[in-house]
Amino acid sequence: MTYLAKSPWIVHYNGSSCNGCDIEILAALTPVFDVERFGIINTGNPKHADILLVTGSVNSQNREPLKNVYDQIPDPKVVVAIGICATSGGIFRECYNVYGGTDTTIPVDVYVPGCAARPESIIDGVVKALGILEEKRKKIQEKAGEPLKAGGAV
Repeated sequence: MTYLAKSPWIVHYNGSSCNGCDIEILAALTPVFDVERFGIINTGNPKHADILLVTGSVNSQNREPLKNVYDQIPDPKVVVAIGICATSGGIFRECYNVYGGTDTTIPVDVYVPGCAARPESIIDGVVKALGILEEKRKKIQEKAGEPLKAGGAV
């Protein structure tokens, strides 16, 4: 992993989860696991974010809000589906109003399985997302004809 010039910011969206994965995301932010050592900053505003963390399955009530949050994140962006519900619909998959996992609504770059996903797995997924984010930034720069800047910054 090379280091980005800009600290990547994450925003978390809870679809319809039991909050098990949400608690584990919070655990990843604590000093015990310290995801911030990778330069990650948690934000509440999708317009400032680079990485979208999604927990819970997609249902008829949260499908449009999830699309709206995704659309507000500027390019390049990376989506991480955390937990079995976000990756495939989980135990709610057969419910009448559940569409399935996150990828039924928006494109997903990294899948972090588990019920609930462990903080170590979440951090691993976020670190993989950093590499994908850097690749997407490079592709955008190449398409624009800009010279590649040090650290993959745009």
